[in-house]
Amino acid sequence: MLSKLDSIEQKYEELTQLLSDPEVISDQSTWQRHAKTQSGMTLIVEAYRAYKSVLTGIEDATSMLEEEDAEIREMARLELSELNSKKEELEKELKILLLPKDPNDDKNVILEVRAGTGGEEAALFAGDLYRMYSRYADQQGWKTEVLSANYTDIGGFKEVSFLIEGQGAYSKLKFESGVHRVQRVPSTESSGRIHTSAATVAVLPEAEEVEVDVNPNDLRIDVFCASGAGGQHVNRTESAVRITHLPTGLVVSCQDEKSQHKNRDKAMRVLRARLLEKAQEEAHGEMASARKSMVGSGDRSERIRTYNFPQGRVTDHRIGLTLHRLEAILEGDIEEIIDSLITTEQAEKMKAMEN
Repeated sequence: MLSKLDSIEQKYEELTQLLSDPEVISDQSTWQRHAKTQSGMTLIVEAYRAYKSVLTGIEDATSMLEEEDAEIREMARLELSELNSKKEELEKELKILLLPKDPNDDKNVILEVRAGTGGEEAALFAGDLYRMYSRYADQQGWKTEVLSANYTDIGGFKEVSFLIEGQGAYSKLKFESGVHRVQRVPSTESSGRIHTSAATVAVLPEAEEVEVDVNPNDLRIDVFCASGAGGQHVNRTESAVRITHLPTGLVVSCQDEKSQHKNRDKAMRVLRARLLEKAQEEAHGEMASARKSMVGSGDRSERIRTYNFPQGRVTDHRIGLTLHRLEAILEGDIEEIIDSLITTEQAEKMKAMEN
């Protein structure tokens, strides 16, 4: 581990020199590429330097145990106890930082929520999930933008796709893909019976144009008059756009904007994300069994969480976590769930590396 950390620190120092080189500074694309690489190494380099400092402190304190003065020896023993504890903490932190990183972790996210079984109640729950993720994004300082939405008459969504832009958005939200189940008395239920409904969440890393080569000849683009809660103007002009990717059969529609051009741009962002997801799934198909763990594979058909209103609790079935603060969670306070999922994945990766 130490030799790998030495190599990372050396690379970090080389990048520091490059970033102050006038030739590199004059080429902004190269400078930004180096700056991004260095930024991704900062945490591990800082932790490694702290670790080396602790090792030096342990060496110094150990030598003080040879002193004749009893008071100095006692101080050395106390210092060694603290330093050894810090050493263990840093070793654990460094092992986590050295774990293989998901290449999508720093990407923005296209998050899609679709109503599942349960009719209008499922659509209302899809709206609850959309609001939960939107508010969580606000708490993180991330930006959100609706890309497409299919509203229902009573205020829910048949489906909604929205962009979340922010540092590390995918790394935090990637475990949200799957079936979310709700148990509650619907507002339309007169007898007070509890119903079970569901909505499906898909979390896609946003794809850059250079990552997904879309041939214009592979696209069929249809325009039509938008419908729904967009206002009267959308129904009089053909502003809505439907894009079909002929080789894969993927279809994306967008009608939220007044401008056909803007709807087309938004639809293309969603299409690129879905094509990237499809390509990555195919590339990692042979590793599917290895990737499926107690955290889950990210399969949207997998039931991952239940929101139980009568008991005010939320349960994540993959890690057996139950929290009795449903209202706060639906207001976007999902950090504890996300942190638990990340910690579980890190533990699984560490265990796999040890085996």
